[in-house]
Amino acid sequence: MTDYRPHVLFVEDEALLREAVAARLRDEGFEIVECGTGEQALTRLQEFAFDAVITDLRLPGLDGAALMEAALDRYPDLIVIVVTGFGTVKDAVQAIRRGAADFITKPFQLDELLHVLRSGLERRRLRAENALLRSQIEARYALSGLVGHSRPMRALAQLLETVAPTQSTILITGETGTGKELVARAIHQNSTRAHQRFVAFNVSAVPESLAEAELFGHVRGAFTGAVASRPGRFEVAHRGTLLLDEVGTMSPALQMKLLRVLQEREVERVGDRQATKVDVRVLAATNADLRKLVETGSFREDLYYRLNVIEIRLPPLRERREDIPLLAASFLDRFGREYEPARTGVAISQEAMRLLMAYGWPGNVRQLENAMERALALTPPGTAVDVAALPPDVRDGPGADTPSPDVALPAAGFDLDAFLARTERSLIEQALAQTGGNRRRAADMLGIKRTTLVEKIKRLGPLDAASDFAS
Repeated sequence: MTDYRPHVLFVEDEALLREAVAARLRDEGFEIVECGTGEQALTRLQEFAFDAVITDLRLPGLDGAALMEAALDRYPDLIVIVVTGFGTVKDAVQAIRRGAADFITKPFQLDELLHVLRSGLERRRLRAENALLRSQIEARYALSGLVGHSRPMRALAQLLETVAPTQSTILITGETGTGKELVARAIHQNSTRAHQRFVAFNVSAVPESLAEAELFGHVRGAFTGAVASRPGRFEVAHRGTLLLDEVGTMSPALQMKLLRVLQEREVERVGDRQATKVDVRVLAATNADLRKLVETGSFREDLYYRLNVIEIRLPPLRERREDIPLLAASFLDRFGREYEPARTGVAISQEAMRLLMAYGWPGNVRQLENAMERALALTPPGTAVDVAALPPDVRDGPGADTPSPDVALPAAGFDLDAFLARTERSLIEQALAQTGGNRRRAADMLGIKRTTLVEKIKRLGPLDAASDFAS
């Protein structure tokens, strides 16, 4: 496999200095993206997960300190190096306290910058290796399989650490492919029942006529084919954890019997009148909106409240795009170890990563996992995963999801500020419309902070899609 070239975002408003430094860094083996303003850099950070950012503190518009804060908020492990003049060393020291890896003062020698950059990347590599070793040592007790450092995933991990040791029934909700069973297993592994069985039962995968016997067991002769008595999933999971997956597809009759089991903590096998006490922690998972099913009468309201003691919502992948590079690398490494041990750690080209981060991922993490398995199979040995190895829907996705920047300039010219204002207004209105007026989700779609979106709405005035929403 070819050596990985670290990707660096270099932000400097002095064009001659920027171009000279960027050329030298490329010669030294770095992939460099140049930006002249903080705003341009923010756009690049929304498109790609860089290894490091080198930024001047004094920039027109958005300054280096604000850029650093936004970059570290999005990518906590990012290496940020600030460049400052002699008169702003105090600001640079403040930047270090806020998370910058290092700073250098102008005028500087290129060798000095190279030393600082390589040292920062080496520290990052060592931290990653130490974290990997710790995770391997603690794998038995960790929230295994949950990959991601985004804000939604950090909040999810904190919630799981809080609720896992309890005995409460938990309802896990989320779109298909977000990892609901994985979260259920993590809860079990971090609970007091970790040394007992974890039993998963997919309600939708079993015919309704057999679901009751599968859950509660049956005695010999209870129905045609019952040649011997058999315990159900509740009895098998005694003292452990039972996951009821796709619980929203459960029939009304089975819902009623499940409610009785949850209330009485005992089961009756099909064909038997004798009840058996069970000690089971129940976790339920669904990609359906159970509240709507309750409203339509398809799901019992009393059962809904029995299952929804604590609700854990799993964010779709589009709400945590900054985790995509980490997830993609994790899948490539896993498939490499499973199928081709010599190809572990395959890199991903910048253009391929840009498409991965721009795509909407309707199938969520499961779809990304399948895409990476395909990509590894189609990538020649010794090369990085490129655009051609990605599935067609991923390659074609950004063109449909991302507005095109190509605009024909009239010969007579036009008002650029007015055009940009109209474009910004239109995109904000679309984001609010698609999220039902939820400003936090709309801000995530636009790649900005919620507070930034609120300020833009105030500046632009009433918006068509936002006028009916106050959230």
